[in-house]
Amino acid sequence: AFLKSTRKTPAKDAQQAIIIKRMVADLNFDIDLKMAPIVREHDGLALSSRNKYLNDQQRKQAIVLSQALKIAGEMIASGENKIIVIREEMINFINSAHLVELEYLEFVNYDDLEPVEQIVNNTLIAIAARIAETRLIDNIIIKK
Repeated sequence: AFLKSTRKTPAKDAQQAIIIKRMVADLNFDIDLKMAPIVREHDGLALSSRNKYLNDQQRKQAIVLSQALKIAGEMIASGENKIIVIREEMINFINSAHLVELEYLEFVNYDDLEPVEQIVNNTLIAIAARIAETRLIDNIIIKK
């Protein structure tokens, strides 16, 4: 028998939380995993212990990640559902910050991390990027 437990995982770590949720279900653990909202700094950058490794210039450019996600959310709210259009806009915006090296920008189903063809309910938009040696991640979950 397992102790009933509730764990809160920041939504910033969405991919890891989805995998852990699946493991908990597959192993029949009596654990209720809840996603806590992403905590952001005053300028929108997702709170992370890694942020301390950024110098002032890098820090200013790092906010393009959260801003790109905001742009995507606004595009979707305005009716845009074509991932190719949203992705291109996001990439162009991120590339405007010359210190930011995009690792990935993925649109997947939040429940199983499978790629999606268009924006639907529970689409996870996940970004990973490097600024010098610092790897940053961020995401949003689209609710329709």
